[in-house]
Amino acid sequence: MIPLRPLTLVALLTVAALSANAAANTDPTAVQPGTYTIEPSHTRVLFAVDHFGTSTWYGDFTHVSGTLKLDPRNIAASEVTVSVPTDSLSTTNADLDETLKSADWFNVESFPTMTFKSTRVTSTGPGRASIEGDLTLHGVTRPVVLQARFKGAAGPNAILRAYQIGFDIRGKIKRSDFGLRKYLATVGDDVDLIISAPFNRSAASAGH
Repeated sequence: MIPLRPLTLVALLTVAALSANAAANTDPTAVQPGTYTIEPSHTRVLFAVDHFGTSTWYGDFTHVSGTLKLDPRNIAASEVTVSVPTDSLSTTNADLDETLKSADWFNVESFPTMTFKSTRVTSTGPGRASIEGDLTLHGVTRPVVLQARFKGAAGPNAILRAYQIGFDIRGKIKRSDFGLRKYLATVGDDVDLIISAPFNRSAASAGH
């Protein structure tokens, strides 16, 4: 066995301590109540749609903002609002991105933001909730239902400067309901939504 040098040992112990400190608590009952804001750097709003019946096409939106009011002892009182800049759309295909941002599709010049505002939150099991709300997209507002699963809580620590909680969220919409009707015969109407959203607890909440 090769003996570890003192500095190497210290570095390994430091990494181990940071990793342990950053580990998430997956117990939903241990979540701190308060007001949270979306952490935009790691929030992704992905969509998936059938393409000609031969593949599934994916894209996503970034630079998301929003707030969450949460008390794990009273889930029904929770409120969430989300705002997504449509110009952040990306499919990894630059030409397609420009097409989807055009007036034929998302028309980001006329509709620069899509929003979601919850109207009812219902617990569906430990760490799970059904979120009913109004989605405004392409100038049209329709009710949608999202299914949220608590992923974990962590921090504040050397890596996360704020106490943070995160959720995996899924939903389904019909794009035609929002006036996005281009190529309905070949590109699917049903759109799957896949959202990964971490929220940071506000400083004001941390004081309570």
